[in-house]
Formats: sequence, structure tokens, C-alpha cells
Amino acid sequence: MLKNFIKIAWRNLYKNKTFSLIHILGLTMGITVCLMIFLYITNEFSVDSFHKQGKNIYRVMRGFDPAKPRTAYLSGPYAPALLNDYPQDIKMAVRVRPQNNLVSFGEKAFNEQKVYATDPGFFKLFSFPLIKGDATTALENPNSVVLTETTAKKYFGSTENAMGKVIQIDKTLQLKVTGIAKDVPSNSHLDFDIVFPIANYTKDAGFNVWINNGLFVYLLLNEHSTQSALESHFTQFMDKYMSKDMQRFGAKFDLKLTPLKGIYFEDASSFDNVRHGDKTVVFIFISIAVLIMLIACINFMNLSTIRAVERSKEVGMRKVMGALRNHLIIQFIGESLLLALISCAISVGLLLMLMPWYNQLLGYKLSVAWNEPPIYLFLVGVILIVGLLAGSYPAFFLSAFSPIEALKGKLRLGKGGTLLRQSLVVLQFSISVLLIIGTIVIMNQMHYIKSKSLGYDKAQTVIVSIDNNDIYDHRRQFKDELQNSGVVSSVSLMSGQPGGFFDTHTFTAEGQHDVFRSRTEFADFEYVKTLGLKIIAGRDFSTQFATDTTNAVLLNRTAAKELGYTPQQALGKWIRNNGRDDKPRTIVGVVEDFNFLSLKENMDALVIAPNDDRRVAVIKLKPGNIPAALASIKEIYAKVAPVYPFEYSFLDQQFNTTYKNDIRQQAMLSIFSGLAIFIACLGLFGLASFTAAKRTKEIGVRKVLGSSVTNILLLLSKDMLKPVLLATVIAMPIGYYCMNKWLQNFAYRTTLHWWIFVLAAVLTFLIALFTISFKSLKAALANPVKSLRSE
Repeated sequence: MLKNFIKIAWRNLYKNKTFSLIHILGLTMGITVCLMIFLYITNEFSVDSFHKQGKNIYRVMRGFDPAKPRTAYLSGPYAPALLNDYPQDIKMAVRVRPQNNLVSFGEKAFNEQKVYATDPGFFKLFSFPLIKGDATTALENPNSVVLTETTAKKYFGSTENAMGKVIQIDKTLQLKVTGIAKDVPSNSHLDFDIVFPIANYTKDAGFNVWINNGLFVYLLLNEHSTQSALESHFTQFMDKYMSKDMQRFGAKFDLKLTPLKGIYFEDASSFDNVRHGDKTVVFIFISIAVLIMLIACINFMNLSTIRAVERSKEVGMRKVMGALRNHLIIQFIGESLLLALISCAISVGLLLMLMPWYNQLLGYKLSVAWNEPPIYLFLVGVILIVGLLAGSYPAFFLSAFSPIEALKGKLRLGKGGTLLRQSLVVLQFSISVLLIIGTIVIMNQMHYIKSKSLGYDKAQTVIVSIDNNDIYDHRRQFKDELQNSGVVSSVSLMSGQPGGFFDTHTFTAEGQHDVFRSRTEFADFEYVKTLGLKIIAGRDFSTQFATDTTNAVLLNRTAAKELGYTPQQALGKWIRNNGRDDKPRTIVGVVEDFNFLSLKENMDALVIAPNDDRRVAVIKLKPGNIPAALASIKEIYAKVAPVYPFEYSFLDQQFNTTYKNDIRQQAMLSIFSGLAIFIACLGLFGLASFTAAKRTKEIGVRKVLGSSVTNILLLLSKDMLKPVLLATVIAMPIGYYCMNKWLQNFAYRTTLHWWIFVLAAVLTFLIALFTISFKSLKAALANPVKSLRSE
């Protein structure tokens, strides 16, 4: 019997090639999209799950202002002090300092961006497997280093040649390769290429100063200890070691623990130089996967149901010959399962072809674990859900036919069947319109952000990082030679470019009882000129005033407002940086607010002072030949830092860096929205084909009686377009609500204009009309003689 069922199912698929193709194509695309999103979601929720001791690992977070997010950066003394004071709770403490270094071997030299200086227990705490070397001893010697597979091959050609070789860090520190680690998987919040002992820095001036924060601290708690138990001691711990600093800053520092599994989705960890995800985005894509699969299943049910009339005589004959209803149900569900199985097989092949492109879209390598159960459980689940749920209604519907009515050819689908089909079409296109609205709003918001005036001049501006000792020690020479080169308009050395890092400091201000907290920028006198900022009160820093280097400060408008002053009133008042032990500085000028932070954040107070903290050089080029200007900058850089490769970026490229996740989301949503529309249109095409075939004789009669092609097109199209129009009306308020919630993520956002919804409606209507007209036009142009010919 089973063999017979399979044979009949296959014959039906082969006989109705068009419908079978629509079935398989729609299901294949739906399953492929679901597979892609499934892999992305499982990767997101599996981050850091491979660490064997993961349930007892925590990262220490530092805070000092309840209104501000906590930071993961701590100073060198925290780890040994915590381990020493709470041995009953803490089994191991490991410091991780992310940095970039010039790494060289022979003639090969690269500025590596993923370097970790860590304590020796790094590979004992975390389960990053070593393919060569011993994880327990690999970092015990201060002059040892562990490379990843890819890094070892980059320097030595193969992992076999790497062991025992000596590389140089910044041309001064020699390290022997004592281990090769597997490349860090994409489901890890930590991401490194090179790891070596932090002991090489522990004797540096400032490393053991409590207030100099620049590394992470991970704790392994004992089995009997708990997060809450350890956190209860932190107030006492901070009072013991930080009381003087807290008194000096006028702030109350505190510590909290974040479980290892919680770090990836931690909201308050911006600028911590590790991978982070967004749960909201994950749930959005889960929703998209469900919606697209729903559209594909609706297609399946619709097309199977409308073919019921064509198969009615088959059902009637089989019932007369003795077939039981449950046999017919098994037959039709079996056909559904066969279609789902074929679609799944094609989807897997398609997925393998698309993986390189998908990895590029995501920005990281997403591996498919074909040797693990989840992927197979997902595929089996899809086959069963699609086969049973999508195939059950047609199966029960077909098997319920009266054999007499079926054999007489008098079977009709009835109003109930028509209403169901139209309701399903409404649901399909509501989902499609919703996705189109989402895509348009996100594209509009990204365009708004990109074109918004940020309050500073970012055109033809080059950023060069001051990230090594050579360029730092010769930064003044570098700046002077650039200004004398003839291709540069101005140069400013500063602690952070717009869109970069701006630390928060506490200040004591004249006439203020409370501590004033503000973002800080430490820059030279050319800062305002180079960025093209607008002075709205007072003056800029000037070499004509000898005391400006030590006694002057600038504020932005927001900082003046938070101090309770107008820009004019702020002039002449003093302000003192508690963290720097500065003497009071006089406010000599106020600049207009400019968006130095992401547009997802509200405008914040900014204090600009000429303190010596230089991390980047911002170079404003003169109009003209940019390649020649870059070549000139490179030549000057080679003079002052000859062993380091020249690396630069443009200030106007900061947009792509700051909003890279939003840009990726836009791209993915656009692609999936297009696929949803396409799958929905496949179903609409099938319905149009059925309608045109069912009304063939009616069309012939109308043409004989004088109806034009246009009239027949309108006749066939209007009934099909009604559910599409209804779907648009339903989707608009839902789309408004969802996208209004999404826009709340941005402090600066575009308006949800009426034309967005009109455009989504028009696009959907035109796509549906084109889909229907393709088949309707063919029916309208058919020869009426052939249409009226009897079977």
C-alpha cells in the first residue's frame, strides 16, 4: 500500500507540473529562509555556551552613576585584590587586556588588532582548545605567546612550523610560540588572534594605579559560592581600596557581576571591545522566519484546496472502489510530506551554496554543525509541521467528498472554501505589507542619519590612530610636518574623534553644590578649527593667551545648560576635573552642540580641555588631490614611526562603523521582505491560474458578446485584488506601531510620514496586479472558439 501511495503521489506531482513547481518553489524558499535564520538564532543563543566552567564564570562591571551604563573596564589591582580578600568565594581571577600591537617575524609585520594580554590562567578558565601546546602551562612563562591557527599560518605558513618560533611585539618584546589555539568560534564574545602574558606590563608605571582602567576581570566562583553572596561584599571592598579616590571624585563607585552567558546580550557594554548581540534583533528575525514559513504554508493549503475540484473524480472513484476515508487522508498527507521532503532537500543544497554570501552579510563566519542533532531535528520538524499542518486541511477536505457528487462532476468548493482562501490571502499579504513598511522605515532612518548635519565638518578629514610608542613620542613632530606639507589645512591631536570614545569624568564647578558629570575631550588648540565647530560664546583656545594650556576650558551648549548657565553666563566661571587633580580652569568659550556620540544617544555634556591625552590625529586635507595628500601623510608617518604600517580612515566613514549592525539589519530585512512578497505572489499566481481556468468558457462567451480585453482583465483582477487591498488596510496600523517602537532606539529619528504607508500599499498593489495580470491577460487573449469548445 505504501508503495502505491508513493507512486500515486509522484504521478500527481508530475502530471501537474505548474502547481507542483509553485508548491516546491514556495516551500523551498520558505524553508531556506527559516534555515538561515535558524542558524543565526542558534549561534546567537549559544554564545559562550562551550566553556566547560561557564556557569561559574562572571565578569566584573564597574559603575559610579545610576543614570549611566556600567563599564567592564577595571584597573590592574582589582583581580589580585579580589582573589586575596575573598578566597572562600573566588577560585580564579583572570585579567584580559585587549590591545593592538605591531607583530613581526622576519620580514613579515602586521598591526594586529586582536591581541590579548592576560594572566596565565586564561586557557584554564576558558575552554578555547589548543591544537598544539598545553593549556595549563602555555602562558606560564612571561615570554610565551599563543597564536590562533589562522595567525600561525599567516606568519609561518603552517601550524607545524610555528611552535618554538620567536615573534616580536612592537619591535621590543620577544615572545616564543608555546601554543596554537583553534580559531575563535563566532559564538564567543571574546575574539583574539594572539594571547601573551600580562606580566610584561605589571611593572609599568600606572598599571597598578586603581583609577587607571583598561582591562577586564573574569572570576571563577567556587561551587558553593553565589553571585549575590560575593556582590554583598563589594561595598566594603570599594571602601577599603577606593575611598580616597571616591572622595576626590565626589562619586560612589560600585561593582556588579555579569554571568558569562549574559555578557553577549548585555546592553550596557558599549566600547568594551568584545562581541555583543541584540535580543530585540534576534526576536525580530524569529518573527520573520515564522511569518515567511506561514506564508509558504498558506500557499500550500490554498493551492491544494483549489485543486480539490480537479481531483474530485479521482476521490469519488477510489471511494466507489472501497477506499476508506482514513486511507485517503494518509494519501493526501503523504503527498504533502513528499513535497515538504523534496523542498527540504533542495533547501539544504541551496543553503550550502548561499553560506559564503550569508557569512559576508552577517559579518562573521557562521558554521553549520552537520554532525550535531539540532539541524536535523529542525529539518524533521519542518517536514512534519509543513506536511501535517499545511496538508491536513486539504486532506480532510478532499477525503470528505461525496462519491456520487464527485463522479457527476457537480462538486463545488462553496462559499466557505472561497472565504477561507481569501482570508489566507489577506493574511499572506498583511505579512508582506508589514515587512515592506519595516524595510522602507529602516532605509529612511538610515538615510536620515547619514544626511543629518552633525554639527562638524567631516569632509576630507583623515583619522590616524596614535596607537604605538613611536608615533606617540613623536606626535608633535608628526603634526608640525603635516602642517608644513602643503596638503593639509589643519591637524588636531585629541583623545577621541566624533563617533569614537569619550570618557565620563566628574567635575566640581563654581556655584554648584553637586558633582557635575560630563563627557570629556582632551585636545590641542586646533580642535575647533579642524572639526569646523561653531563658537557661540567667548573664544577658542589661543596661543596668544599663555595660560590657556593650564587654565582654560571649553564647553558645549549642553554642558553650559546643565550647569544652569546660558552660553554667555558660563564665560569666566571655573570648573575643576576631579579625576585629574586639576586646578580650577576658566571657561573661555562655548561651542554649539555637535553630535560627537551616536545618534542613538541624546546630546550629552562635553568638556574640552587641553590636557595631554592623545589617541588620534585628525587631519583636515586641503581641497585637491586626495591620493597625493595621503601619500604625503604616509611619507611623514614613515619618518616618525618607520617600523609601523601606516593605517588610516576617513571621518565620514565613521557612519558605517557606528551603524554597521543597523545597516546589516536593513539589508537582511530587505532581502527577507522581498522573498516574502515573492512567495506570496507565487500563491497569488496559482490562484489566478485556477480562476482563469475555471472561468474559461465564461471568458469565451463574454468575448463573443463583445467584451474587450480590458474589461475581461478587470473582471478577473478585481476579485483577486480585494483581499490584497484589505491586507494593506490591516497591515498599516500594525506597521505603524511596530516601526514607531523600533525608532525609539534612536535619540534622533525621522518621522513616520504618511507617504511611507502609501508607498508600501502601492508597491504591494502593483506587484499583486502584475502577478494576476500575467495569467489574466493570457486568458483574455485566448481564442474564444477554443474556450467554448466542449471537452
